[in-house]
Amino acid sequence: MKILLRFAGVVAFLLLVAGVPAWAGDDVLEATLDNGLRVLLLEDHRSPVVSFQVWYRVGSRNERPGATGLAHLLEHMMFKGTATYGPRMFARLVEQNGGQDNAFTSQDVTSYFVNIAADKVDLVIRLEADRMHNLLLDPKEFASERQVVMEERRLRTEDDPEGFLGEELSAIAFLAHPYRSPTVGWMEDIRRLTVEELRAFYRTYYVPNNALVVAVGDFKAPELLEKVRRNFGPIPRGATPPAVAVVEPTQNGERRVTVKKEAQLPLVFIGYHVPNYASEDAPALELLSTILSEGRSSRLYRRLVYEQGIALTAGGDYSYFATDPSLFWFFAAAQPGHAPEALERALMQEVERLKTEPVSATELERAKNQIEASFVFRQDSVYSRASTLARFEQLGGWRRRDQFVPAILAVTAQDLERVARTYFSDASRNVGVLLPVPPAGQPAPPGG
Repeated sequence: MKILLRFAGVVAFLLLVAGVPAWAGDDVLEATLDNGLRVLLLEDHRSPVVSFQVWYRVGSRNERPGATGLAHLLEHMMFKGTATYGPRMFARLVEQNGGQDNAFTSQDVTSYFVNIAADKVDLVIRLEADRMHNLLLDPKEFASERQVVMEERRLRTEDDPEGFLGEELSAIAFLAHPYRSPTVGWMEDIRRLTVEELRAFYRTYYVPNNALVVAVGDFKAPELLEKVRRNFGPIPRGATPPAVAVVEPTQNGERRVTVKKEAQLPLVFIGYHVPNYASEDAPALELLSTILSEGRSSRLYRRLVYEQGIALTAGGDYSYFATDPSLFWFFAAAQPGHAPEALERALMQEVERLKTEPVSATELERAKNQIEASFVFRQDSVYSRASTLARFEQLGGWRRRDQFVPAILAVTAQDLERVARTYFSDASRNVGVLLPVPPAGQPAPPGG
C-alpha cells in the first residue's frame, strides 16, 4: 500500500529533519560570464559535499544525417585527456580525491558531473574548465573508443529487444526531425565517423556560451563564483552554434513497423505525437504518464498484468523535459502464450477509456501525490538539486522549477480526458510490434 503524502506535509517533514529551507525558498546565485557561460550556484550545508555539473546544450538532435552518434562519442572522449591532464587522468584524480564522476548524453543535452568532498571542489573546477577548451582528441584514442561505443550499441540496442523496437518505432514516427535517430547513433555512422568530424563538433558546441555550470553543496556561493570565473572566464566565447530549425510535419495516418528478432516474448510499443513542456497541456500529459505507469498500482500494470494476465509488464512514458515535441509511449511485453494482437487490443482499450471515462478522484489524487512527493524528495540530494536546476534552466529558466508542482496540482480529470482526446488520435498513432524468433535450431517461443 503506497503512502500518500501531501506537498505541505513533505516540506514540513524535511524542515523538521534537515533544519534547512525548503526548495521554494532557495537562494540561487546566478551569473552569466563575459564569455557567455551561465552559472547557477546553490549553498547546501547539510553535508560537506558538492555536486559540480557542466551541461552542454547539445545532444543527438544537433547531429546531421550520416553523422549520428557524434554527441555520445564526444562524451566518451571527454575522459581521454588534455595537454595538461593525460588520458584517463580526469577520472583517476577524482577517484583519488574520494569523488565520483560520470556523464550522460541525451537527445537534447550532454551532462558531466562530479560529486566530491567540498574541500576538493577547486580540483574539479580546474579539470572541467581544462577539458572544455583543451581536449586532445587523439586519433588512436578515438579509434579505440569508437569500438567501445559500437559494442555499447550492440549490447543496449541490437541485442536488447526493447531497445531495438524503440529505435525502430522512433525511425517511423519522425520523418524529418532528428529525434528519429538513436542517441548512440546508427552503427553504419559510428563505423565511418572521423576524428576530424568529432573535432569540428567539439569546437562548435563545447564553447562557454553553449554551456551551463551548476553547483550545489557546502560552499559560499560568492567565493565559488569567483573560482568559476577565474578558471572558465579566460575560455574564448565561440560562435553561436547553429539552431535546430526542423519542425516535424503533421502525421496524417497510422504508421506501423513489425520486426522479427531473437527474443523470449512479443513486445508492443505505441507512440503518439505530443507537445513538450512549452504547452499548457504538458502538466496533464505528465499526470497521465504517472497514472498509466508509475508503480504496480498504475492503470496499465494493473489492467494488463494483474487483471487480464496477458502481460509481464506494461506502462507509458512522457518526456516532459524534451526540447522539442516528442512521443507519448505505451508499451507491453506479453506473458508466455499470449499474442501481440492481444496486447495491442488491450493497450488501445485503455487509450480509449482515457478519452471517454474521467479518471477517478482517488486515482488523480494518488498521481498528484506521487509527483509532488518525488519532486520534493529529490531535493534531499545535492546531485538531484543541481540537476533539477539545470533541467529547468534548459527549459528557459531555473525559476520554472517553482511552477512545476502547482501546475500539476491544478490539473483536473476533465483536463486529462480532453488531452487524451486531443493527442491520442488514430492519425497520430505509431505502432511497433516485435515478433520473437528462436536461436537457430530451437523451436519458436510461445506467443510468437
